[in-house]
Amino acid sequence: MATSSNSRLAALVKTRCQIFQTAYNPTSARTGAKYLRARLRGPSMVKYYPPVANIAELARTYKNSGVVDFAEAQRLKDVEDKKRRGKGAPPKAKDKGQSRRTARRR
Repeated sequence: MATSSNSRLAALVKTRCQIFQTAYNPTSARTGAKYLRARLRGPSMVKYYPPVANIAELARTYKNSGVVDFAEAQRLKDVEDKKRRGKGAPPKAKDKGQSRRTARRR
């Protein structure tokens, strides 16, 4: 008698899940449904933090206003100093004939 009532109870639970459109999970396996049903956190976090002011972008947008990105100016100065001392980046090849790899193969 117990097995018939268990099977009828399982059938009842299955029917209830179909009627109320819930997940039928007879083995109680973890599904993550709790987290999938939860409200997304991303949009509220984006609203909470103010937009970041990017000095480099402002300097590019308003060139004539006198906005100076000191980090970029220092970097350009350092690159110029390195080039003057011969420590700068090597010149880029204009075509395949000028590349060092092609010259080494010959």
